[in-house]
Amino acid sequence: MINSENLCMSCMRDTGGAQQCPHCGYNSDTPQTPPYLAVRSVISGRYIVGRLLEYNGDGATYIAWDMTGQKAVKLREFLPDTLCSRRAGEKAITVMPGCETAFNDCLADFLELWHRLTRMSGLSALDNVLEVFEENSTAYAVTDYIETISLRDYLLRNKAGYISWERARSLFMPVLSTLGMLHTAGIIHRGISPVTLLIGRDAKMRISGFSIAQTRAARGDLTPQLFPGYAAVEQYGFEGKQGPWTDIYAFAATLYRALIGTDPIEATERLTNDRLMVPGKFAEQLPAYVINGLINALQILPEDRTRSVEQFRAELSASPAATASDFTGSVAPVAAIDASGKPQADKKPVPQKQPVKKNGKKLDENKLLILKTALISAIVGLVIFLIVVLIFGDKIGFTSHEQETEISTRNELVSVPNFVNRNYAEVTATPFWTNNFVFERAEEYSDTVSKGYIIRQSVAAETEVNAGTKIVLTVSLGIEQFELPYVIGMDFEDAQERLKAANFKVSKELVENDGTHTAGVVQSVDNLTVGKSYPKGTQVTLIVWDEAPTEAPLIPPFEDPQTSENTSDIEEASTNEPPAENTEENTEAAPAPAE
Repeated sequence: MINSENLCMSCMRDTGGAQQCPHCGYNSDTPQTPPYLAVRSVISGRYIVGRLLEYNGDGATYIAWDMTGQKAVKLREFLPDTLCSRRAGEKAITVMPGCETAFNDCLADFLELWHRLTRMSGLSALDNVLEVFEENSTAYAVTDYIETISLRDYLLRNKAGYISWERARSLFMPVLSTLGMLHTAGIIHRGISPVTLLIGRDAKMRISGFSIAQTRAARGDLTPQLFPGYAAVEQYGFEGKQGPWTDIYAFAATLYRALIGTDPIEATERLTNDRLMVPGKFAEQLPAYVINGLINALQILPEDRTRSVEQFRAELSASPAATASDFTGSVAPVAAIDASGKPQADKKPVPQKQPVKKNGKKLDENKLLILKTALISAIVGLVIFLIVVLIFGDKIGFTSHEQETEISTRNELVSVPNFVNRNYAEVTATPFWTNNFVFERAEEYSDTVSKGYIIRQSVAAETEVNAGTKIVLTVSLGIEQFELPYVIGMDFEDAQERLKAANFKVSKELVENDGTHTAGVVQSVDNLTVGKSYPKGTQVTLIVWDEAPTEAPLIPPFEDPQTSENTSDIEEASTNEPPAENTEENTEAAPAPAE
């Protein structure tokens, strides 16, 4: 049996009694930030609480040690920070006055979610739920702990930043099957993203990050956790009911990120300016049915989107049922573009039309022939009419819309306004400007211009141009955000280098060392939370162990005499008394112990 006293509270490996874990670098004195459970707290008389792994609006997840099963587990605690609090050093939580009803409702949802997940244990893409129980005025769920990395980190470690469809298929399709079974059980995840899909050492991908519905909506009692680019528009408070199609959008967006190498555009932005594209480089490599499946699953409006996992899986598998389906609704929001930037022809498979039936019987061949003849005649007549209009239109009073546009573009000059520092949404919503110019949006991060405002324009202000001229407006994405990496237990120099590489500024604050800690090692982060994202250039204060006391320790009785001799010389040199004349005799006499 493993001695729990020697367990590292970060990786649950045996430290051999060392203060700093030789496996992960975690220091056993690292405090847990309130209101989270203190390290080494014992829950249910069985689970030793370790380091905080993650948290969101409905709770916190810790690594823990199961003393009964003698293994590492994950412990999920219901801890909604907007509804309750916990005093430092205590286990029980206190519900904030006036929040009792909301807390109880959310607690009931938490218990229902995890009890349902308990019944789903055994699915390949889920961690098994071992136990769900109530304690400390709240509730807990215990799941298997498996060493993993997030899909996001997996893709970032890939030099290309993306993976092939063959690799993605082996990772994603088993997860999609599990997702379908969750939907059948009435469980909607609402938070699928590259952060919540995890890849283990067995090369299998698993779904994590389950939370109650209130956490995955922009308007509610809990702090929302929405993943920009992956959350569907109905999660932001717009009209539209959430359901399996909400997860399908997130799953498709995550698959898009894995195949294309960039995050999808946020759903709220796509509502007003949808520019989500499949670049030509990838459109040429990916199967047409995969692009078609992504197009249907990434529709902005829920009613236009793929409605079930079964349909989505069929489309990604190019099954005959999916290929023959006659899809309705616009598929413009996601398009394939070639290397020159021009949209490619729709690559969606053309459904094979079956003979029209009436009362369960095929129409008579003669009737079909009559219908075809009538249709061909109508088409021929329309073509003749168009030819007459094109040749003689100016004489008989017809002028095509395209001709009118060309005349207006050639002859009408307009002055370009100064769009810089204007809100892009307001500019593109102003009819006068949209009638005179064609706007193209570019984006970049900016430390000085607020998100959504225009940084520069491709045509200078006050320039006279033809109406209909295209103007590229570069819009600010705001200050770029970066995730604070885990540096506790690292040498300060290494931690500083890692943080600077992640675009943080670093300062150091020394903490007193009683001699039991390694000098120069990061004890904690003072002002920020590991794992959260902060604006580029944010200052990080690292609390670092100072040097141990400088007083010379007592010489142990087994010390080498030469060491004792040198120590006496140092002590003698530090006094103000003049050296004795007989240096050799004094030196020899110095180490002699008192009788």
